[in-house]
Amino acid sequence: MFDKNSRYYTIKEATITGKDTGIIVYKKRRFIPDGENMTILLEHTITQGERLDNITAFYLGDPTQFWRLCDSNLILNPEELTKDIGRRIKVAMPGL
Repeated sequence: MFDKNSRYYTIKEATITGKDTGIIVYKKRRFIPDGENMTILLEHTITQGERLDNITAFYLGDPTQFWRLCDSNLILNPEELTKDIGRRIKVAMPGL
C-alpha cells in the first residue's frame, strides 16, 4: 500500500467489511515517536528558501524522508519547520 520509505509502511493494517463495499483494508493509527529518545545527528539552521526534501537529501540521502525531521522535532505540519528563518531543527538518526 505504501513505499518502504514511507512513515506508514510499518504500520499494521486492519480490515473492515462494508455491506455494499466488501472488504476495505486500511492502516491503523500512527503515533509520532518520542523525539527526545531519538539519536540526534546534528542541528540544522533554516535559511531563506530551504525545503525539507533538500535538507533530508543532503543529510540522510533521501528526499522522501522529510517526515523524519517532523518526528524528531515533534511537528505535525512539515511547513512549520521552515517558516522561521534562523530556526534550528534537529536531524535525527533514521530508525530501523
